[in-house]
Amino acid sequence: MSSKYVGAHVSASGGVENAPLNAREIGARAFALFTKNQRQWRAKPLTDKSIEAFRRNLEEVGIHPRHVLPHDSYLINLGHPEEEALQKSRDAFLDEMQRCEQLGLNLLNFHPGSHLKKMTEEACLDRIAESINIALEQTEGVTAVIENTAGQGTNLGYRFEHLAYLIERVEDKSRVGVCLDTCHTFTAGYDLRTAAACEETFAEFERVVGFRYLRGMHLNDSKPDLGSRVDRHASLGKGKLGLEPFRYIMGDPRFDDIPVVLETTDPALWPEEIRLLYSFEV
Repeated sequence: MSSKYVGAHVSASGGVENAPLNAREIGARAFALFTKNQRQWRAKPLTDKSIEAFRRNLEEVGIHPRHVLPHDSYLINLGHPEEEALQKSRDAFLDEMQRCEQLGLNLLNFHPGSHLKKMTEEACLDRIAESINIALEQTEGVTAVIENTAGQGTNLGYRFEHLAYLIERVEDKSRVGVCLDTCHTFTAGYDLRTAAACEETFAEFERVVGFRYLRGMHLNDSKPDLGSRVDRHASLGKGKLGLEPFRYIMGDPRFDDIPVVLETTDPALWPEEIRLLYSFEV
């Protein structure tokens, strides 16, 4: 049996309980989902019926909760420079953490935040760390998983140093982690196109952040070039990365036993892409 857990960001349309079934349909052993509409601030609370059905379906498809990587709403900015908007983001983030708690999931993936040119990077990172601490204090068992970004606009988290800075300021180190997105890593300026480039980039990640904090991966090829600071995903092998980084990751035990999730642009290709990734293990 493989020690890799590959899947995709599947639809939870019609209720979160459908996500595990959608994952099974594409041959996934892990998956990501939104536990609410990601483009709205408010959502109805999860019903007991929905929660029970989600847990039952998860068990039925044989996917462990630790291989599920929920993603929070894109509206949330935990480093927002304005108090009112910051509070709105913190409340929404707490709600997302609580939804994970209810569903029995122990990870929540999120983009750190943006300074909007209204504060320094450092002040914004301090604010993000404070936001994480506030959410962790009010929840149990859910790890805050910081996703590295492409650094588009004023988004922070595109340097490994940003991730390390945040982790250092999170009080409960057992409940903070990182998700690396291959497209974001590449467009932020870290090369992954060859095995040698992967060696170098992941050695830097180990030195600056540490693999002990790696809780998930997003596997995406990249439409833009190295260091372009633009976030546009491509299907595997159809962008600037090629297949080499995915072959490397699938063959490296440092990426074992975490959710490895496709967010590539064509969901119709996911079953094929999952099979392709598993073929790299042999």
